[in-house]
Amino acid sequence: MITEQLTLVTTQDNEQIALWKVVDDNVTLKGQKAQNVFLTHGTFSDKRACLRIASYLAELGHHCYIMEWRGHGSSPAPKTKFNFETIATYDIAATLRYLFEDLALDHLHSVTHSGGGACLAMCLIQQPQHIKRFSSVTLFACQTYGAITSPKSYAKILSAKLITRLFGFIPARRLGLGPVNESYYTMCQWYDWNLNKNFKSSFIKVSDMNREVSHTDTNNTSATKKDVRFDYRSHLSKINTPIYAISAKGDTFISPTSGCRQLFDNFQTNQDAKENNDSKNNSTNLFREYALANGDLEDYDHTRILMSRNAAAEIWPTVAAWIDKHASHECPK
Repeated sequence: MITEQLTLVTTQDNEQIALWKVVDDNVTLKGQKAQNVFLTHGTFSDKRACLRIASYLAELGHHCYIMEWRGHGSSPAPKTKFNFETIATYDIAATLRYLFEDLALDHLHSVTHSGGGACLAMCLIQQPQHIKRFSSVTLFACQTYGAITSPKSYAKILSAKLITRLFGFIPARRLGLGPVNESYYTMCQWYDWNLNKNFKSSFIKVSDMNREVSHTDTNNTSATKKDVRFDYRSHLSKINTPIYAISAKGDTFISPTSGCRQLFDNFQTNQDAKENNDSKNNSTNLFREYALANGDLEDYDHTRILMSRNAAAEIWPTVAAWIDKHASHECPK
């Protein structure tokens, strides 16, 4: 039987983050490698975006941990506004600290959807000591600076930014995008990444990363000059964990295949790792577009690539296989 256990994790900026442990109490593994799996969603979503695949993995004997962003699902509404980078710097950082220190887990795999993958990448770049603890990464429909593929898509994203600014938020529930409305402040970072084709920080300077990430004034995006803001894109290759990136043929606006591929390509083989004979380099990375033309069940869209019966039938097993291929030899605690 699948059970869900809620823990509220406190972040460094004093917010509460919901972390759900999902396990199948009826599964007893004998001579197999049960794994710890960290999952998180993207915008407009909560744990329900990840719950079905987490339950599937739990039925295979894995221990899954779903983190809900601040203000999403069972995470209380935050006291201040936030963006993607806030989630990375505080929410995911606090969750990893809890998993690795409080629960003393010795490894994690990750499965993320959309912006959740971008947040995890930023967190690992900020806190590279955690990279070696990740056995594998699976990214569903994740891109940060490659949504614009034509003048038409540029106009659509620019228009979306202006409309969101006018109303102050995106009414996700009314538009059928998901259960959580997102503010202009949250979405502005995604708009700007894509309009400017970069992956720059909104509040971290290069000098901060040369010393230690600054955890001050997350809401002041104009306090630092653009030319000194930290650029995550140029540091993606430091994440040398095996990555399985999944794109959807029918996802033509949020995470088109070309944008997902562009992000994937920036997780290139780490030259320093190769020179140091580090076996955990990015030569094992895998990119896969799911489409009818590739013999798959449908041209998936941004949501159905993770949450659909067809995805459960043909995509989830490949995620389980990726986890098994890169399994830690230690069982989860």
